[in-house]
Amino acid sequence: MTDLITPIVANLKARGAQKIPSPRAELFIIRGFLPADICADLIALIDRDNRPSTIADDQGEAYFRTSKTCDLDPASALAIDLDSRLAAMLGIDPALGEPIQGQKYDVGDEFRDHTDYFEPGGLDYLTHCGETGQRSWTAMIYLDQPRAGGATRFRKLDKIVQPEAGKLVIWANIDRDGRPNPWTLHCGMKVRQGAKHVITKWYRERPWPALG
Repeated sequence: MTDLITPIVANLKARGAQKIPSPRAELFIIRGFLPADICADLIALIDRDNRPSTIADDQGEAYFRTSKTCDLDPASALAIDLDSRLAAMLGIDPALGEPIQGQKYDVGDEFRDHTDYFEPGGLDYLTHCGETGQRSWTAMIYLDQPRAGGATRFRKLDKIVQPEAGKLVIWANIDRDGRPNPWTLHCGMKVRQGAKHVITKWYRERPWPALG
């Protein structure tokens, strides 16, 4: 099995990413990753083209995830630029990436505790992972900062990451043997005032199907 963790960790450290000091997960922060003008363009796009967010498993709770989602056109200039920036930062093959998504959280919106990987024993595992494999890495960019709330909490790591315009947060969803890492459990805490916009990009173990 290809090691999708070690070389990317090395690349992130070489590019000055801040490692969260925990031996249980590979979690990194890069401040000022995205300039203000691109953040503004992405916020406008998300505000214009969003739809209610969905989730593979809401654990039977109607309000497990209450944000809105925007699917970026992979052929658009914004998406191509973002893909290039993220692939360079991680040192990862862009072909492993899912299409980029944007999310918007208004007051009261949240995404309760969840992991980004798919449970190997789950009924829908083959549907989501049969061709492309597990989600190996998550890259999330805050585009703005709500006036209150909206932090990302990694409960098992006892770490809270505060939103900050242009900040990139990256974590590995699997270990070096390809096993899901339950220590990456996280939530998007409720926005109390204002709104939060983020960009999310997931990477797989095998290439994502080509467009067209």
